Amino acid sequence: MELERRKSEKIRVIGISKVTIPTMFHPKVPYFVLVLEDEKGNKWVQKSVKECKIGDEFHVTRKGNVTLEVVAIWRIKYDILEGIEKVIEFLGELKIDTQTKILILPTLIAPVHPHFAENTSPQFLESTIKYLEERGAKLENIKVSGQSFDEIPIEASAQKSQLLKVCQGYKIMPLDLAKTNFVKKSEGDFSFEISEEVFNSDLIINLPILKMGKISATENILKFLKKENYLGLKYLYSDEEIIKNLNKIFFRYLTLAEAQSVQKPDQFVAHLGLIFASFNSLNLDRVFAEVSMVKELPKCLKKVKIEDIPIVGRKVEELQYEAEKY
Repeated sequence: MELERRKSEKIRVIGISKVTIPTMFHPKVPYFVLVLEDEKGNKWVQKSVKECKIGDEFHVTRKGNVTLEVVAIWRIKYDILEGIEKVIEFLGELKIDTQTKILILPTLIAPVHPHFAENTSPQFLESTIKYLEERGAKLENIKVSGQSFDEIPIEASAQKSQLLKVCQGYKIMPLDLAKTNFVKKSEGDFSFEISEEVFNSDLIINLPILKMGKISATENILKFLKKENYLGLKYLYSDEEIIKNLNKIFFRYLTLAEAQSVQKPDQFVAHLGLIFASFNSLNLDRVFAEVSMVKELPKCLKKVKIEDIPIVGRKVEELQYEAEKY
């Protein structure tokens, strides 16, 4: 039997439980467990920090005007595509048509299988491509890119991670950024060499997999730099300084961050089942640090105040889990 995706149009609360005892996965109390029902009779439970009444209509709204600072969060159960649709809807619809040239940059740093959560998962990349195709993008206008900053060939990582298989399935030719032309751009004392593909694209999608205690979303963008240029800058400056100045040159890119299964500092994997999206990767990394309750913020994030970041979709308090403990 073929499964059919159906969207709920109207959801109401039919049951409520208040929880006052903290647990491993739910350390912040009190919170409420709601039993929800849609117009088709489908029922499910959802955690909420907001108290509701039986019979209330339940919906997630977008607060205020959408800006580049906003971070959207959603929980994924089984359908990654639904999660991508939700977070982009919260940020504001993307303008995509048959002529839109799209450049996707997944995390691709090691030749390991997907369950290690080292690289963007093949399921997340495939769901992103499906979303773009459904919105009207042509597959021939989509490029999936990557670059190795060490001695491991990018082809080895692409094959082992199964991202190459996804590209082949959609007849998308993977792009090794190291083999592209680079354009020189300056910002203050910084001289960058950035792949020409960045400036030839209408939409750039940063597609990182998040890792606890790191600025995974922001660091991934560095792969658009020429390897020798980045290593030279790294010798003189901190990543914080490089990122700050690079973002002044090209800042308008969408980050869709995978946080279903994330690496902890000990490289074991924790299962959070989340997706994040923002046009500000530093804000996204800061919100993820708040959700994962890291003990020590990376230096880049210490100046980013969580209270100054507009957050839409799910609330941080509903999702927090101190994964480092367990």
